[in-house]
Amino acid sequence: MPEPEAGAAQPGPSRSRDPGPRVAVRVRPGASRTRVGGRHGAELVVAVTSRAVDGAATEAALLALAVAFGVRRRQLRLVVGARSRSKVVAIDDPPADFAHRLAGLLDG
Repeated sequence: MPEPEAGAAQPGPSRSRDPGPRVAVRVRPGASRTRVGGRHGAELVVAVTSRAVDGAATEAALLALAVAFGVRRRQLRLVVGARSRSKVVAIDDPPADFAHRLAGLLDG
């Protein structure tokens, strides 16, 4: 196999990003306190004090999920459900114990 010429572009790591795990979430706006845990069918329940007005409950739910999973808010992306109580959230670069945390939250 011939050597590449000096100064020629070398193949580098792919820039495509692993989308990370996705979590089905059920948001309960207008709760007395913010809480992450429990199930609504197969969805993780996120209760938030914010009302479902102008995306406030969605943003509060994403922030609560970030705290619960131990990640920064910017690592969470809303994939589906901007105007619905049922949402799908992708977690970029999840922590090593993500599966364990999710299982604990679903049970709790």
